[in-house]
Amino acid sequence: MVKGQVYKYGDDVNTDVIIPARYLNDPDPKAMAKHCMEDIDADFAKKDHTGDIMVAGWNFGCGSSREHAPVSIQACGISCIIAASFARIFYRNSINIGFPILECPEAAEAIQNGDIVSVDYDTGVITDETTGQTFQAAAFPPFIQNIIENGGLLNYLKNR
Repeated sequence: MVKGQVYKYGDDVNTDVIIPARYLNDPDPKAMAKHCMEDIDADFAKKDHTGDIMVAGWNFGCGSSREHAPVSIQACGISCIIAASFARIFYRNSINIGFPILECPEAAEAIQNGDIVSVDYDTGVITDETTGQTFQAAAFPPFIQNIIENGGLLNYLKNR
């Protein structure tokens, strides 16, 4: 289970605004984190996001298939993303690096920027602690839980 403050974004947030291409020369996740979301939210990377939760609308992570996008968000300290929907390649890249993301259109619409939200990965229950509302996302299947718990697909395979 995780609990954190929400940073909310709209529909069609693409990988070019998540981590602009001009910052892809340094593959270090901490270096990328310094520029995460800067083209859509100039102050985002300047804050400590340890444990925070990102919420977004439809088609989050569309655009280029770069793995750098979920890596940079995770490196900022964001614990998970809740969105109405994800671009498929972003979804797969996130799971591959062990970064939990949940699709739940109702939660994505109702939760507001600054709310405190908790997420139970085992049940898929999302609770907006600020309003008391609860939402049901699909819980991760056991194989995806194992990938996330191992810190990504490569670690999962090494540990098998």
